[in-house]
Amino acid sequence: MTDNLGYSGEKDDVETADGEKISLPSEDDTKKNGMLYTIDESPPWYMCILLGLQQYLTMFGSTVSIPFIIAPAMCISEDDPARGYIISTIFFVSGLVTLLQSTFGCRLPIIQGGTFAFLVPTGAILSLQEWKCPPEYKDGFWTGNITQEARDEIWQTRMREIQGAICVSALFQIVLGYCGLIGLLLRFITPLTITPAVTMIGVSLFKAASFNAQGNWGIALLTIVVMILFSQYLSNVDLPAIKYSKGRLKFTRIPLLKLFPILLTIVCMWGLCALLTSTQAIGPKNAARTDTKIGLISNSDWFRVPYPFQWGVPTVSAAGVFGMIAGVIASAIESVGDYYACARLSGAPRPPTHAINRGIGMEGLGCVLAGIWGTGNGTTSYSENIGAIGVTKVGSRKVIQVAGALMMVFGLFSKFGALFLTIPSPIVGGIFCVMFGMITAVGLSNLQFVNLNSSRNLFVLGFSIFFSLMLPEWVKENERNLAFTNVKELDQIILVLLSTHMFVGGFLGFFLDNTIPGTREERGLLAWDSKHGTENSRDQTTASPYDLPFGMDWLRKQSWSKYVPFLPTFQEDVLRIKVPGLCRK
Repeated sequence: MTDNLGYSGEKDDVETADGEKISLPSEDDTKKNGMLYTIDESPPWYMCILLGLQQYLTMFGSTVSIPFIIAPAMCISEDDPARGYIISTIFFVSGLVTLLQSTFGCRLPIIQGGTFAFLVPTGAILSLQEWKCPPEYKDGFWTGNITQEARDEIWQTRMREIQGAICVSALFQIVLGYCGLIGLLLRFITPLTITPAVTMIGVSLFKAASFNAQGNWGIALLTIVVMILFSQYLSNVDLPAIKYSKGRLKFTRIPLLKLFPILLTIVCMWGLCALLTSTQAIGPKNAARTDTKIGLISNSDWFRVPYPFQWGVPTVSAAGVFGMIAGVIASAIESVGDYYACARLSGAPRPPTHAINRGIGMEGLGCVLAGIWGTGNGTTSYSENIGAIGVTKVGSRKVIQVAGALMMVFGLFSKFGALFLTIPSPIVGGIFCVMFGMITAVGLSNLQFVNLNSSRNLFVLGFSIFFSLMLPEWVKENERNLAFTNVKELDQIILVLLSTHMFVGGFLGFFLDNTIPGTREERGLLAWDSKHGTENSRDQTTASPYDLPFGMDWLRKQSWSKYVPFLPTFQEDVLRIKVPGLCRK
């Protein structure tokens, strides 16, 4: 990542009126990537809660949109409280998997949540004749004399079919990760592979930002201005605050704008939208109104515990499983790029092979848990929250773990979680514009290692980015007319992969950079290895942010552990396979 534009590193601590200091990272620490808190550093507990809430608010928009998309296909009416139950379930499972991933998985500060990669195969399964909604279900509502019990059985049978497909297909991702298959490809991951892949994460999300912002571009643009003002121009301005210490109140100054630019932006703009709504300054159908989603709060229970198999025992069909594998593959490939971006933004070293193996395996386990609980979706790494790390300069693992705990709490107290769902979509769209731009810039920052005077490198970079913008859009527009093979399930897998911008960009960068002749210096591999180091050269006796939270001393004494591809003691050389024909000069 490039130097932080909003933090100069001139101050280490915030001094109170009586000379006491609030614990902030030292100047030497913050010099690394300009971070306030790097991956292994922990803010005070009260800051962890607020920073965790900030991460929750960043991910809720994309997460809650998934149940709203799949609900009509499952024949769930708009006034059915089941929608609220599914929302609570997906937040609860997302929090659980986030805790597992950040503690025992890749151990990066990365949020886990629902993924759009599963929506295409889910829609394909539910579009089969046996799963189409009855004629009594029209425009999101039920007509006729169908009892509530019958309605519940109709949507729950469809949910169980999706649950079974997700659970079984996720086993493929577990094998892919814990058996080290994904890690075998990592030695061919280069700067020119990472750049188009990560760049396309941000660029391909422009539709999500535009979709949320289009309801009221005035509010969206003002949100962008306020967020840039807080995170960049005013980031070094400390605001007065009151501190309770030694039995009395004291005045102090805290860098709130630097720590909470997203949270403060949401609060300010949410308050403005509430004022415009109460004074009727905006029309009844304006997306910036704060009263359009009040029904979500009234339809939510105060307290409800999501539990495994709450919709019944999942059912399994071959067509459903093979179709869902497409989502699993696309999700796994995208997550590898997310790991590199997250490590770069959080001040962590380049993810080693064992961490990526463990991360992909844990995501597969997360999808199994999502299927067991019945979210109607899987889990994957969230690019939005990686962008939030770049804006806030807080890459602490502890913050993400607190965010995971908050998600589980909001999944239990449904009304409290539903309150945040009333945030107007233009505010969400404005925040997305800033954060997705940050992700795009992180991808491009990998070019610092590459010789950009080389026509070879310019071709690999330019073609990978341009073609990955064009091909997925064409595939999405013509998907009904495309038939790659005579096997429907295989066609579905190919369709999902070719419609994923990041996969196309990363695959082209991977293939071209490893096959077109070029020296290691020209391709940036010498500078890349010099900057990040390699897993093989790391002293296995020293601590690493990717080590497991306990048992490392015992593991280092076990000779067999170097052969296990998901353990931190794994030595890639013992399983290295030479692949002829690939360019590694």
